[in-house]
Amino acid sequence: MKFRHRVLSGLFLLSTITYLDRVCMNVVSKYVKADLNLDNQQFGYILGAFSLAYALFEMPTGSLGDRIGPRRVLTRVVVWWSAFTALTGTAFNFLYLLVIRFLFGAGEAGAYPNASIVIARWFPTVEIGRAQSVIWAAGRLGGALTPLIVIPLVHWAGWRWAFVMLGVVGVLWAIGWFISFRDEPAAQPGISDEEVREIEKGRKIKYSDHQIPWKAILRNPDLWALMLMCHLFFYGSYFFTNWSSVYFQEGRGLTESDTKTFISLSYFLGAVGCLLGGALSDLLSKHYGLKFGRRAVGIGGLGLSSLFFLLAGLATNNQTAAYLLALCVLLKDLALPVAFAVCVDIGQRNAGIVAGAMNFAGQLGGFFITILFGIIVEQTKNFNYPLFMISGCLLVSALLWLRIDPTKPVTLVKSEPNA
Repeated sequence: MKFRHRVLSGLFLLSTITYLDRVCMNVVSKYVKADLNLDNQQFGYILGAFSLAYALFEMPTGSLGDRIGPRRVLTRVVVWWSAFTALTGTAFNFLYLLVIRFLFGAGEAGAYPNASIVIARWFPTVEIGRAQSVIWAAGRLGGALTPLIVIPLVHWAGWRWAFVMLGVVGVLWAIGWFISFRDEPAAQPGISDEEVREIEKGRKIKYSDHQIPWKAILRNPDLWALMLMCHLFFYGSYFFTNWSSVYFQEGRGLTESDTKTFISLSYFLGAVGCLLGGALSDLLSKHYGLKFGRRAVGIGGLGLSSLFFLLAGLATNNQTAAYLLALCVLLKDLALPVAFAVCVDIGQRNAGIVAGAMNFAGQLGGFFITILFGIIVEQTKNFNYPLFMISGCLLVSALLWLRIDPTKPVTLVKSEPNA
């Protein structure tokens, strides 16, 4: 096995644990709400606290990884979020839980931008899409495993101890990562000289001084299009991350067992979508050029997902609606690894800050849909109105791919003269 594939295995585990910790609150929502006496609007604020903190700290943490390397930053990220995952189990009222989830989001911010930095440094350009697809498929696998692991844990030890156990798993990963990984292939013990040459010849990043380039970000229309696309895209993503359990049980009247099945199915299909999207994008890019290869998958995946969200909201049969929503995850996640591949395409040595900027906008979308879903449902008692809104957001997100050009690098910092 090539050493870079071992590194990818570490990122696979990282992404799996990320979604185990993130989706856990969705899966145990009915227990938390009942124990702390929360309504859907209050629960929306708690879920939104994570998204808001994640958004606010995403760009600084991505920038930090560009500057000091992803080894130290990812170790800090995972230890921090794991600590607050465990502390979630100590919640005793609305305000305490709100603060804990905000700090959890602040800690988890930067995980995927720093994973993109690792890919930018460790993988040749022709492998970037597939590497991103593996990472995001792992996240979806984590989401699929969450109800299968957490619900039995809750029945055995209670929802509080489930969070504590997940926190311990994250700390173990962080220790292993810090011991075994190095920021640059050439500095990695055990890697062959041949693989180092293969990686460095096939990648296109250049070293540079680094600072957060606010002016360049604000003045770049391609990056704004990428950010807005991700913002609207995440309206769909965060429905599944935060509200699918409530929707299936309270909105559609499904049992906890059926809900567990459909959440797992949704995330399993999302993993398939991620793998297909990355591979298809790389294949199309090889034969028809990078612009077509990235855009075709983004437009097709998000456009079809928009249609299926609409059909799910209109469906009168609860099982049909659940299956349609599961297919939505497969379709929209075709575009997910492609979006992060574009961050590497155009960001190059600044992949961390570009991915951070895009994910910052995406997490703001996650924050808004999380809050809006709770408010709309609490005020109207209709669980399908938010689905119609999400459908429109995904349609606009698909069309924005026509404005995204992965062949135009975003010049954010001034490169060294001899880089």
